[in-house]
Amino acid sequence: MLYKEEKCPEFTDLNIGNALSGTELQVQLLLYTRENPDCSERLIEHNVTSSEYLNSSKKTVFVIHGFRPTGSPPAWLGDIKELLLSSDDMNLIIVDWNRGATTVNYITAVENCRKVAEILKNYVDQMLVDGASLDTMYLIGVSLGAHIAGFVGKKYHGKIGRITGLDPAGPSFTREPPEGRLDRTDAQFVDVIHSDTDALGFKQPLGTIDFYPNGGMDQPGCPQTVFSGFQYFKCDHQRSVFLFLSSLKRVCNIITYPCDSYLDFKRGKCVDCEAFQPMSCPVLGYYADRWKKLLIPKSSSTKAYFDTSDREPFCMYNYVLDITTWNKSIRRGFIKVKITDSTGTTVESEMNGEASTFQQYKRVKILTGFYRDLDEISKISMTFSTKTLIGPKHKLRILQMRLKSLNNPERLQLCRYDFVLMENTELTFKPIPCPESGTRGERFY
Repeated sequence: MLYKEEKCPEFTDLNIGNALSGTELQVQLLLYTRENPDCSERLIEHNVTSSEYLNSSKKTVFVIHGFRPTGSPPAWLGDIKELLLSSDDMNLIIVDWNRGATTVNYITAVENCRKVAEILKNYVDQMLVDGASLDTMYLIGVSLGAHIAGFVGKKYHGKIGRITGLDPAGPSFTREPPEGRLDRTDAQFVDVIHSDTDALGFKQPLGTIDFYPNGGMDQPGCPQTVFSGFQYFKCDHQRSVFLFLSSLKRVCNIITYPCDSYLDFKRGKCVDCEAFQPMSCPVLGYYADRWKKLLIPKSSSTKAYFDTSDREPFCMYNYVLDITTWNKSIRRGFIKVKITDSTGTTVESEMNGEASTFQQYKRVKILTGFYRDLDEISKISMTFSTKTLIGPKHKLRILQMRLKSLNNPERLQLCRYDFVLMENTELTFKPIPCPESGTRGERFY
């Protein structure tokens, strides 16, 4: 008579001592479903179909971690398990290769990636024999795990349904050709979040769509100096995971904007998304694949940029401030915006990091973001600054101003005409709804 394991199989928990001595590669697959959400079932490598809970007709999601220099289980593991199972009725498989990823020698972990992919193929092959479909398989890989997912995808010639790469590892992979790393051809849809492109992550596009939060480098809320300890090294890299988790919580949609560069995005050049109707702009994270029907073939990729706040749920509420000025001389400077609703609640925009150039009768678009949104704006406050400490104070003469919500484009756009901003002096006014096309507010458009 066979007995079930009395204790729930758990993710391998190691320590710094194991990392120093090194670990031999071992891979275990821990299955969770809505029938066993709290106690995993360990899949048997050469007899996957004996599983009590695996249902081959359902979507199967693999979560693959990366390099583990301290040996501890990933901090996000419990959250991703709970949130994925609450989002969909699925087979959720945690790929535990902690023995093999726990080492102080990063190169050893890199070399183990292809071995892990080969082991995963053995499991997937058995699932396919049992009636599973590659179309409904989804691999989520973190750091090195993203490249493991790519190697698995290559073994099935890109027929796997989807791969999500969460800040794919850069070191040892940056100069690799497509066959040596994650690539957009490894699945039917490959979405990638790049959050640490200047250190541990991969800078260049790797997917069908590549998301670059805050430009892909320094993430708000992360330590800026090495004196913050280990968190300084891992915070930006891990942010990709926490952004993905936020998308599963569905507190708000993190809307992103296809664009050639972060600079163009910040200059307001890529915020209309009209070319992507009716789906509008892509959202980040788990539900990003709803946009895939609009994407062109695998030979091409889309880069999407967006800004976030410094803490969960990370959403920014973006507006475009569209200004036409009538100064005879050129002005360069910054505009800070505050919005107030009828209850007196006021929120202030984050200052754009680059000065805008204002020329006579030329429109300037400024992307401005708020940590909170207000449903009905009753007052707008604006402050113009050149950030110079010496010299005369300048004026910015504004012919017309238009404020448009990007998160809620169906809202009325708000306008104001013929006013002057004195440098470093806040001006507060009540906006009016922008007129329809063909009237005064449209003659400069």
